[in-house]
Amino acid sequence: MTIFTRIINGEIPSYKVAESDRCYAFLDINPLVKGHTLVIPKLPEPEADYIFDLDDQLFADLMLFAKRVAVGIKKATGCKRVGVAVLGMEVNHVHIHLVPMNSEKDMLFTNPKLQLPADEMAQIANSIAQAIDPV
Repeated sequence: MTIFTRIINGEIPSYKVAESDRCYAFLDINPLVKGHTLVIPKLPEPEADYIFDLDDQLFADLMLFAKRVAVGIKKATGCKRVGVAVLGMEVNHVHIHLVPMNSEKDMLFTNPKLQLPADEMAQIANSIAQAIDPV
């Protein structure tokens, strides 16, 4: 069981941004910038770790869910764009990084990660959650 499945199951706390019956979005605890969010599918075990191994319907659901979250991130943060990255090497569970961007440098994964206090993380998650349009 991956750390992301444990987050979905509520065994590990997260700064939840949004959830559907098939997907879950939460703040990255080591963000590149404020508002950096991870979007993951809710998967049966064993979890898929490569996005293109997902069945077509779950892939489509994940991407549409990520789009809704990205629109909320843009509204909440005022960024110019929301960058999308699918790396998948650090946790063996499909995940999409949504990163608020004001320049392309904001998407450099070699940049130092931010260390934000819990109250600020909770405020960011809440502001994004409030900015996401309901289905």
